[in-house]
Amino acid sequence: MRRSSGVLLHPTSLPSGWGVGDLGPSARGFIELMAEAHQSLWQTLPLTPVGNHGSPYSPHSLFAGNPLLLSPEVLQEQGFLRTVPPQMPAENPDKVNYLECLAFKDTLTQSAFAFSFDRTRKEGGYADFCERNQGWLDDFALYDALSRKYGRPWYAWPEEIRRRNTSAMATEASGLLQSINTAKFSQFLFEQQWSSLKEFAATRGIRLLGDVPYYVLHDSSDIWSHNELFKIDSEGMALFVGGVPPDYFSKTGQRWGNPVYDWRRMEETGYRWWMERVTRDLTLADYLRLDHFRGYVAYWEIPADSPTAVKGSWVPLPGTFLESIKVHFPDLPFVAEDLGAITDDVLEAMALLGIPGMRVLQFGFDGSLDNPHFPPNHTKNSLVCTGTHDTNTTLGWFIEEATVKDKETLQQYLGRPVTADTVCDDFTKMAMDSAADQCVIPFQDLLGLDGKARMNNPGASVGNWTWRALPEALSKNSFSKLADLTVSSGRD
Repeated sequence: MRRSSGVLLHPTSLPSGWGVGDLGPSARGFIELMAEAHQSLWQTLPLTPVGNHGSPYSPHSLFAGNPLLLSPEVLQEQGFLRTVPPQMPAENPDKVNYLECLAFKDTLTQSAFAFSFDRTRKEGGYADFCERNQGWLDDFALYDALSRKYGRPWYAWPEEIRRRNTSAMATEASGLLQSINTAKFSQFLFEQQWSSLKEFAATRGIRLLGDVPYYVLHDSSDIWSHNELFKIDSEGMALFVGGVPPDYFSKTGQRWGNPVYDWRRMEETGYRWWMERVTRDLTLADYLRLDHFRGYVAYWEIPADSPTAVKGSWVPLPGTFLESIKVHFPDLPFVAEDLGAITDDVLEAMALLGIPGMRVLQFGFDGSLDNPHFPPNHTKNSLVCTGTHDTNTTLGWFIEEATVKDKETLQQYLGRPVTADTVCDDFTKMAMDSAADQCVIPFQDLLGLDGKARMNNPGASVGNWTWRALPEALSKNSFSKLADLTVSSGRD
């Protein structure tokens, strides 16, 4: 990627009249505003289907799109819906209520199916979509239908279905045909809307930076349909789960709970499943952020019966994995999320691929001269940001988390006082002026929002992934300073 800049905003955080951001008019308006401000990158979080938890990093499928993002207006525009349903006034317009929104979008999809499926399935586009995506779509649609029927995770389904007995699955499928077709149709609708938005962005000079989550939810179509690729027992239960070890921030580490991959088995298959999922992601984005990149070298494996991450151990991946990535994706359109405790083997892996890492300004002012996030240490082949979806907003960081040392180092570096009124502008300018080729600013920082607008707090079990921008945020005023900085920093 050439020297450029952009904005981080997940589509669920866009304004809309139905309780959650979608791929409709607000998304197009956001793209227009970015283009007018000379931006060329839109970074999103994973576009995968989520549950009531809302986390795109624990999806029910790593291949499927998120029907929650379907726009009622676009469904009508594209002829899949007769009328647009009444809007849903939100009690908290700056927050997503996933339980309510998932139910509404499910009803919306059912209405679109009833109105247009019979006509659509006779057209070439739908048949072509199903054929192109058959490798994951059939399993996902059956998984979705069975999940609705049984109302519990796949590992609690009847044994013959849990173990994917061919005859039992055929019987189930014949009785769930409409539910299966609805699931496939919702994925077709998602592709129609996302492809249209992606093309619109391209006409405005905006490229999409997507995200590849490292793990998948235990209750997912991927683990049910490919359980041989995960370390689970004959009953479908995890033998080991993922996480990170104890560190300065947590004495017990982080136990994520996702079943870990059986990398030796992956190697025997030539990593076919991994290559297929990355290929799929590259149909949805121009570039991909590889989440938890250190897990591509070695991962922290925790016994499933351990309540914390303390008893885990590092397990190295086969060295052939990254070589296979290079062969399958020679252009290497990736950015490595190389945050946290990065060891020499991870640095060697990044050097092997030659892909950029990340520099986060909120991490840069601890006073250490060799801190890679300190602006003078930024390198050309990297992506700089003020913060990430996992950090506080920059104003929230300055008010709630920055130490006296952080503030002293920051003010010494800039040579002037930094206050709550100036810190967002100060950080945005530092990021834009950085030597890093790519720069992405979270939308909350452009708006100068405090910690209430934080997207995710990894230490919290509730309240994550819910933040939404209010309608007035989509104005030229939100981008006015960014436009000038983009030109002056040579990123236009």
